[in-house]
Amino acid sequence: MFPASQHVIKAFNKLIDLLPDVERNKTHVALLAGSVTPFRNDTDREMPFRQESNFYYLSGCAVPGSYLLLTYQHGTSLSGTPSVQLFIPEIVSDTLMWSVPPPTPEEAIGLFDVTHVSHSSSLPKAIIEQLKAFSDAVFHVLPKGSPLFPTLAEQYIGLATSRNAPITDKYLLRAVHQARLTKDDAEIALIQKANDISSRAHEVVMRVLGQAVKGALKKSKDAGTRPTLPGDWLIEKEAEAEAIFVASCRREDSVHQAYLPIVAASNRASTLHYCCNDKAFAWGPVGKHDHKNNQQLAQDGERELAPQVLLIDAGCEWNCYASDITRTMPVGNGGKFTPEARAIYELVLKMQKLSFEALKPDLHWDAIQLLCHRTLVKGFQELGIFKTPASPGSGSWNSEEAILASGSSTAFFPHGVGHSLGLDVHDVPSASDPEKNTTIQGLELGHKSFYRALRLRLPLEVGMVVTVEPGIYFHPHLLSAIRDSKHIDHEVLKRYENVGGVRIEDVVLITPDGYRNLTTVRSDVEWLEGVCSGAL
Repeated sequence: MFPASQHVIKAFNKLIDLLPDVERNKTHVALLAGSVTPFRNDTDREMPFRQESNFYYLSGCAVPGSYLLLTYQHGTSLSGTPSVQLFIPEIVSDTLMWSVPPPTPEEAIGLFDVTHVSHSSSLPKAIIEQLKAFSDAVFHVLPKGSPLFPTLAEQYIGLATSRNAPITDKYLLRAVHQARLTKDDAEIALIQKANDISSRAHEVVMRVLGQAVKGALKKSKDAGTRPTLPGDWLIEKEAEAEAIFVASCRREDSVHQAYLPIVAASNRASTLHYCCNDKAFAWGPVGKHDHKNNQQLAQDGERELAPQVLLIDAGCEWNCYASDITRTMPVGNGGKFTPEARAIYELVLKMQKLSFEALKPDLHWDAIQLLCHRTLVKGFQELGIFKTPASPGSGSWNSEEAILASGSSTAFFPHGVGHSLGLDVHDVPSASDPEKNTTIQGLELGHKSFYRALRLRLPLEVGMVVTVEPGIYFHPHLLSAIRDSKHIDHEVLKRYENVGGVRIEDVVLITPDGYRNLTTVRSDVEWLEGVCSGAL
């Protein structure tokens, strides 16, 4: 059973720590609404339901339209069983032929780690009982008026205000986010399951690409006019790669993707959150970067795919817990990288490898960000993209430290090296992101632009789950800012621009002695090319 009561204890501990001293000796009550089933605009057609993350963390309940009433009574031990009251909708007979009914309270008490289950209609009475029992009660809610959280009906808020009970939205979200920042064994197992499924899905896509390269799959003349069985599917478009990835996850009983898959071929791999996934692969020479694709699909195998990369950033959920994996694979060229693409891929792989080696508790995440930028600068100097002091007409202004201090590497690595992951793929922002919480202070080692998009700005702790996802990109908008840079050999840079982008992302657990990689699909070049070429 999902250990919701332990999460409630952890969240209340964080809440008490956040409160002013004068508030700590009072009774504290948290009231949360779960998500409801959404409908498509102006219709009665259901859209996918997914429980609000904080609600699920404190209840383990994915029943639409539910409520939680949590109580910490001053003077009781927070290590004991908290009061966790769950309220679920009643079964409405007229809806039974349309929808699966919610469980009964008797069934729900055996499904969820709560102390009491009632129907939602009894929530007003329960609130009044709490107000009568605890005259000093302070009610805590998630941010009011925010579209990010389910709305609490005014009738419930009004019950508290009518009895002069204070209501605050200042502390609850921060407390729950801080509790969610480190994961327990049950959460880690769910994240591992999601990563196992997603890792296999990434490999399935690679192997389908490899089957086509070695001739085991061929495009039939009547493709698109007759049903094609999964074993005959080719991947010649981003949408086809996405379809195979999602189908693999669904076959293993994962209900949701943790986020919209990013499936970007060719130069489109330089767009970080490219979610269109609607273009064909390039046939023939790869041209300048754009999001259009006027290339025609191959007819009867008469032409070959142009050498290009396919970047897939995708991961499923398992019981609301996320995975987040990126693999960049070769397409065309017999399933092998071009020399330029391979050089960039190996540099990104080195950025990730050195990051892994540095991971340990108490290390500030900013240090990993700086490490990746330093590794990029060194690698670009070795490739000749960045100049060195020994370059013709150069000097000390092109030293590694000088280039690092200039922030020029941000044009190629503009995002953060990773983020917290859990119930959300970009997890607990108020506990980890200075933009969401001004009390968080990063170290800002090196140029300030390195940290502009870094979502985690904390020392690492045992039990944190984070992504490690360095990347290198050649995006025209970002490159426009450094076209006249004295640090860059622009003729050498031109040779690499058509690579588009490379990102490699794994999910890791911080352990007492370092880390454990929860992502199982391999990323080394020899294995990747072996699979994508059909040799393995």
